[in-house]
Amino acid sequence: MADLNSSLKMGDLTLKNRLVLAPLTRARSDETRVPTALMVEYYKQRANAGLILTEATVIGADAVGYANTPGLWNKEQAEAWRQIIDVVHAQDSKIVAQLWHVGRISDPTFLNGETPVAPSAIQPEGHVSLVRPMRPYVTPKALSVAEIKDIVSAYKRSAELAKESGFDGVELHAANGYLVDQFLQSGTNTREDEYGGSLENRARLLLEVVDELVKIWGAGRVGVHIAPRGDSHDMHDDHPLETFSYVVKELSKRNIAFIFSREYEAEDSIGPKLREQFTGAWIANEGLTATSAKRILSENQADAVAFGKLYIANPDLLIRLTDNLPLNDLDTSTMYPNPEKSLEAGYTDYPILNK
Repeated sequence: MADLNSSLKMGDLTLKNRLVLAPLTRARSDETRVPTALMVEYYKQRANAGLILTEATVIGADAVGYANTPGLWNKEQAEAWRQIIDVVHAQDSKIVAQLWHVGRISDPTFLNGETPVAPSAIQPEGHVSLVRPMRPYVTPKALSVAEIKDIVSAYKRSAELAKESGFDGVELHAANGYLVDQFLQSGTNTREDEYGGSLENRARLLLEVVDELVKIWGAGRVGVHIAPRGDSHDMHDDHPLETFSYVVKELSKRNIAFIFSREYEAEDSIGPKLREQFTGAWIANEGLTATSAKRILSENQADAVAFGKLYIANPDLLIRLTDNLPLNDLDTSTMYPNPEKSLEAGYTDYPILNK
């Protein structure tokens, strides 16, 4: 029976507790995708978590899809991340960089007029996130095999910079309808080459990137982020249990440290079946409460639990959960920068208990 405040051996990492800060896009970097001093304070406040997963961090200028999301593809960005890493380590917490390419969930305005890329030229439903006036996503350009190889190299370079910065590991963002997820799921991948068609081919990009990350970091410091429900950005797979079971089994063969699974609890959840097939640590996420998180840990349904929105509103979430203390309400109007308010509003100004 695991307790929220008990330590956890996760691959080569030892966490001081089983509370995880989920990756959260907050869009507070500067315009050149360099982390800021305000971000240092934000992460410092939340280093009561045993593990911090950074907000999704783009691997190149051609991988972006939102304004002011941080990057990790040049030395200036890497050096700025070091300041965040230092304040997290000062509290004996671990911090892992989540590496991100948005694929088709972008717009030419973010890409110097270029068309977003994807496994196949399938236009997503919906509108470009956080852009006003609202406009639909464009039809992406299908990547050539050579371009896919370049993207794998970009992940490799970003992972190398993460290591130089002093991160404790890296997590591949393979969820939520972004590029790696687009390759994996059959509804967004209709290719007929070695990156499409069969399940093995659709999972090829994910596993090729993981193999590069393992070469740089060792398997014990690599994680993968999945969303088996496929409920973001117009995603769909014909056989999700088969698809994600294959991925989980392949990741187990590679002995990676953890899988982070974003899937709310319901009768149709496939997470429990996936976890049975994985040998590393399992991090549960989405819609958790203090009660459900403790139950999941006590029943060994997960090795750690991750919170997103609750951690935005409650920087001192660990003590609030462990002592059953009241929680701050989330101000949804400041989850992303609000032009009518300061950047600090809803970011670093939530009340912290005096305990």
